[in-house]
Amino acid sequence: MSIWGLLQLAVATVIFLLAATVAKQWAIAPHVGKIVLALALYSAGNLVMLKLVRDFGMASAFSLSAIIQLVAVNLIAIAWFGERLGAVQSAGVVLAVVAVAMITLGPVPGGR
Repeated sequence: MSIWGLLQLAVATVIFLLAATVAKQWAIAPHVGKIVLALALYSAGNLVMLKLVRDFGMASAFSLSAIIQLVAVNLIAIAWFGERLGAVQSAGVVLAVVAVAMITLGPVPGGR
């Protein structure tokens, strides 16, 4: 993935993290403005992801985005909202990181 692709991935990730934060705020105190903002942010993030899928392929774009979001959303949930992960949940996050690393970094049969 090029520097431009990584920058687009970072932009999409920030947008999705903002959307997740707004969605959590809506869950705490529902208000129509919060849900509209969350939906708008998720839509914007997906538009960026469509460009990444076209340029770098579905497997690479979504795998990288998913793992970055998984880790970042958990950090926000723990640090900002005071949520906690149990041992099994923590192990699941670690295994997910390993799984996506294997998918993304592993050899591709027949080349790319």
